[in-house]
Amino acid sequence: MKEQEYKIENIDSFELADIFDCGQCFRWNKQDDGSYTGVFKNNVMNVQKSGDTVTFKGICDGNIEEIVRDYFDLDRDYDEIKEQLSKIDENVKTSIEYGKGIRILNQDLWEMIISYIISANNNIPRIKGIIERLSKAYGKEIDWNGEKYYSFPTAEELKDVTVEDFRKLGTGFRDIRLYETTHMILDGKVNLVQLQNNPNTLEVREQLLSLSGVGPKVADCILLFSTLKRFEVFPIDVWVRRVMNELYIKNPDENKVNKKEIEKLAKEKFRNLAGIAQQYLFYWKREA
Repeated sequence: MKEQEYKIENIDSFELADIFDCGQCFRWNKQDDGSYTGVFKNNVMNVQKSGDTVTFKGICDGNIEEIVRDYFDLDRDYDEIKEQLSKIDENVKTSIEYGKGIRILNQDLWEMIISYIISANNNIPRIKGIIERLSKAYGKEIDWNGEKYYSFPTAEELKDVTVEDFRKLGTGFRDIRLYETTHMILDGKVNLVQLQNNPNTLEVREQLLSLSGVGPKVADCILLFSTLKRFEVFPIDVWVRRVMNELYIKNPDENKVNKKEIEKLAKEKFRNLAGIAQQYLFYWKREA
C-alpha cells in the first residue's frame, strides 16, 4: 500500500478534538503538532487541520477520498442537524456551540462490539491500552513513517485465543465475555451482515443484547457509533444521567434517576436525533 493524501477546504462541522475526544472512538491519538493519528480497518491515517483546510494522509486499503468520505460521514449535513436540534432549547443550543465540530464516525461493527464490551466499567486510557495490546497481539502489522501500527483483529484472527490469553491483556472480568462473544459470532449465532441489513433497530438491539457482555448501554453505543448508524438511540452513562438530571429532571439525588425516565424524555425531546443530541450534551458536560 502506498501513502495517499486528501485535502478538504472550508469544511463545516469538523473539529479534530470534538470528533476524536468525544468518547466515540478509542484508536485515535493526539500528536505533538495537534494532529491525530489513528488506525481503522486496514488504514493508518493522520488528520491535521490548519485554518480552514483538513489534510488526511496515510496508508489506505483503497482510495483515500472514498475511505475518508465514508468513515468521517462527510456526505451528511451536520449543519442542518445542528440547526434542527438547536431549536429544542437553550441547553441543547449551548452544548452544540461547545462541540460544534462533532461528527459521528462510521466505525466497523465487529470492532465496536469488542471495544464497547471492553469499555464496560472502564476508563478511556485503560480501554485504549487494552485495545492496543489486543491489536498488537492478534492484528496485522502495518508499517508507516517508520512506525509499526496494528489493525483490529477479526473474529477469525481471535478464534484460537483462550480466556486466559484475553486475561493476560488486562481485560479483567471481561475475558470470558470477549471469548464467548467471539465464538457466538464465529458460530453464526449472531450474523453481523444480517444486523447491518436489518432496518428494525429494536430487533438489532435484541440481537446485540444476546451477545455476552453486551448490556443496554453497550448495545446503544454499538448502534450509534458503528456502521449501524442508528441516531435514534440514546446511550446512558453516568455523565449523561448527570446532565439530563441537572438540565431537565432535577432530582436532588441523581442516583435515583431511572434510566427509563431518561430514555422517555430523550425520545420526546430529541426524537430521531437523540444519539447526536446525546453526544453534544455528553461532551459539553464532561469537558466543560
